Amino acid sequence: MRPPGRLRALAAVFAGILCIAAAADPADRLPDPAQEARARHLFQDIRCLVCQNESIDDSEAELASDLRRTVREQVAAGRSDAEIKHYLVDRYGEFVLMTPAFSWTNLALWGGPFLVVVLGAGLLVGRLRNRSVDAELSPEEADRLRHLSETDSA
Repeated sequence: MRPPGRLRALAAVFAGILCIAAAADPADRLPDPAQEARARHLFQDIRCLVCQNESIDDSEAELASDLRRTVREQVAAGRSDAEIKHYLVDRYGEFVLMTPAFSWTNLALWGGPFLVVVLGAGLLVGRLRNRSVDAELSPEEADRLRHLSETDSA
């Protein structure tokens, strides 16, 4: 027997509240829900410098907690997302961002392997095209070839 729709909806809401409550210490949260939502969105794009492959939203490291507190302070102070990210990059370097800003250095890092593959393929095609198919035969080889072709036609 399946629970009625209202009961399932209530259970889903309750589970969502529990997940939110478990995600962060209520003392650390911003009183304004819109600011807290904005801070949580920023957490997703800021890397935990201890874990390195997790955002500060997912990390339980002490530094991640400090970074979350810093982001909340910046949001509460009225700074824009770009200003907050710039502040963190100035302090910790561009590595702190999960999605770094576009730069020529980044382009070289991401495009370099593709460029090497394209150049390698170009060299391979060029070498295969310039390969000579008509090789010079020695006189002995020419006589042998002539003898074989006469034998085949007979």
